[in-house]
Amino acid sequence: MALLRETVPLRPALYSPPMAVDHYENFPVASLLLPRRLRAPVRNIYRYARSADDIADEGTALPGQRLEQLAQYRRALQHIADGSLHLDQTGAIRQVFEPLEQTIRQHSLPMAPFFDLLSAFEQDVTTTRYACDAALFDYCRRSANPVGRLMLHLYGKATADNLALSDAICTGLQLTNFWQDVAVDWQKDRIYLPQDKLKRHELGEDFIAEQTRQGLLADSKPARDSGTSRVLLNGGWQALMHGQVAQARELLLSGLPLTRRLGGRTGLELKLVVHGGLRILERLDQLHYDIFFQRPTLAKSDWVLLLWRALA
Repeated sequence: MALLRETVPLRPALYSPPMAVDHYENFPVASLLLPRRLRAPVRNIYRYARSADDIADEGTALPGQRLEQLAQYRRALQHIADGSLHLDQTGAIRQVFEPLEQTIRQHSLPMAPFFDLLSAFEQDVTTTRYACDAALFDYCRRSANPVGRLMLHLYGKATADNLALSDAICTGLQLTNFWQDVAVDWQKDRIYLPQDKLKRHELGEDFIAEQTRQGLLADSKPARDSGTSRVLLNGGWQALMHGQVAQARELLLSGLPLTRRLGGRTGLELKLVVHGGLRILERLDQLHYDIFFQRPTLAKSDWVLLLWRALA
């Protein structure tokens, strides 16, 4: 899942950074601002999400084996929901679900976000293409938005308006991660760009495959200048990615009022997260959307800019 992969889901990611403290490179500063009282609960939620994500995405297991392991997670979640969790076995399941149950009970967390996350992990096993925006946004609703919703519940700020703003931020961050990682995902046989938009811009999977191949070839050259970028001359790609970046930016900006509603360290943390995502989108624009040649990331110097923007 993009928010929880080693790049924030996301797959966690959110907000993603407190969830993916060790795995979401765009926004690591967020973990420093997490209140001490919430560190253990967030760690327990993260353990659940990360371990399920690994089942779906990592290793060499066959799809059927992955789905069976995730089915064990679903049964354990249902037992928590029913108030009947009894774990006799030792190992990973026990290590994940005993502390998770304590966190859910202590903080009166809703079960729906946990089931939504699991549904998205199951989808990661079976789905590698998305027909349209509606299908992609439904995936984001289950893979990214639950994390922000759980954080709001932990903070005691889960009003309807706040949840809607959080959803916009989490989906915007998820999309940012997708467009940042088009080439990375292609190597995993995943394409998050909606198929109808690819067709509309007369782009096929062969275009992504060839551009990824060229990017990998450039990476292998010792004399490569990592500070430069070629310009993709394909007008269809430029138009497609311009629209995708604009869509993600609009979502992030529309959710920004949540930072003022939360205020304090929490609001500052979230503001840094949002501006981190916006900065990646700026980089995409600057690279002319040629993520095949140079994957946009945040440099150390960017954090000064992000802090300035967050405090402005």
